Amino acid sequence: MLPWKRVVRPLAALLLAAAVATVPAATAHASTAPSSGWNDYSCKPSSSHPRPVVLVHGTLGNSVDNWLSLAPYLKDRGYCVFSLDYGQLSGVPLFYGLGPIDKSAQQLSDYVDKVLSATGAAKADLVGHSQGGMMPRYYLKFLGGAAKVNALVGLAPDNHGTDLDGLTNLLPYFPGAEDLIKATTPGLADQIVGSDFLTKLNAGGDTVPGVHYTVIATKYDEVATPWRNQYLSGSDVHNVLLQNLCPLDLSEHVAIGLFDRIAFHEVANALDPARATDTTCASAFS
Repeated sequence: MLPWKRVVRPLAALLLAAAVATVPAATAHASTAPSSGWNDYSCKPSSSHPRPVVLVHGTLGNSVDNWLSLAPYLKDRGYCVFSLDYGQLSGVPLFYGLGPIDKSAQQLSDYVDKVLSATGAAKADLVGHSQGGMMPRYYLKFLGGAAKVNALVGLAPDNHGTDLDGLTNLLPYFPGAEDLIKATTPGLADQIVGSDFLTKLNAGGDTVPGVHYTVIATKYDEVATPWRNQYLSGSDVHNVLLQNLCPLDLSEHVAIGLFDRIAFHEVANALDPARATDTTCASAFS
């Protein structure tokens, strides 16, 4: 075996390991954990919250573990809440969001149709973490989602790609490494800064008319880096840095999506701006 080939596979493994390290241990039990209180297809949206909320997990996440805190948080506030699994690779259980992102966006499209049919709502709101905050933009832009979605709220979304704290900058030094990642985990390759997928997604502007966009980022993000790549440009965009709301909040990439109630309060504001209240450090106790 050529010397560089001895390095390619460890580098690819390192990239995958860096992503895996951001997933809580509970993910290993994803398929057996119940989604208590959400994914109730008999739920009918109320007049105060007329749109169902669809939660979109991140890379290596799933429809349950990613939302063990946020789903009950929103349900307790009167929302009909749903979540899906997407981006499954053949032979890889439990860890999702690894398949080609354009195919994952089609899965999201089908799922939103299912939720709208069950609830009778005309539109849904989407809340996504990491890849789950970026992938829906493909659905909105290329798969007709803009007619079915009122708002997209992204928690640490890698809208303009990630360099994994500079790790992906090493790829050109190892011929074949990027091709290997594309072949084995295309969902990871699609998220690298400058990928063909992101070039297509962001060409001609970040947003589409008629959808309200919110991005909630943390400066301590170690996965979707640099964190400013998360921000969107457009006329109906609200970019928020978590530390501007609460300087004491130390949440990084995982925490902002899994259990940060300050971030959750800002999500609630984005879903119901007419009843929004200031998000502060005290929101951690609300």
